[in-house]
Amino acid sequence: MLKIRTVESRTSCCLNGPPALHESPAPASWRIALPHTTAAVPIARALVRTALAEIESAADTDTAELLTAELVANAVEHTAGDAPIELVIELLPNGCQVEVHDSNPQPPGDLTAPAPNSEPDPWQEHGRGLLLIRTLSSSCGHRPTDSGKAVWFTLPAA
Repeated sequence: MLKIRTVESRTSCCLNGPPALHESPAPASWRIALPHTTAAVPIARALVRTALAEIESAADTDTAELLTAELVANAVEHTAGDAPIELVIELLPNGCQVEVHDSNPQPPGDLTAPAPNSEPDPWQEHGRGLLLIRTLSSSCGHRPTDSGKAVWFTLPAA
């Protein structure tokens, strides 16, 4: 089951005090539940392209598609069960952020701090996704959620 929900636009700003919410005229984020199957990968690619066009993001959509596909593929491969994977696409003042939520609380391998001598084997089919995310995004990371974790990346405006 595919659920798409455009989230009301709110941006928060925090300068030495509590966040101040400012209403924006257009939706600034999408939240989409994807099936826990490999079919979610091409769906996520199409959705991120559509969402970035709809929210008029100036971020590079080709890079956003590639990195989103990597995150969704990792969530499908490394998360047991059939709980949906959630894709969140948010417009930022200077680009966009994409998050993929899954039910596995374990942090991703070497997303933010690669292990020494952890270069991907050029003869292996797997092992380059997190390297791509680290290299092509302006920032990336993960955080725990109530139901598992969220892995994210940001892209600057092109």
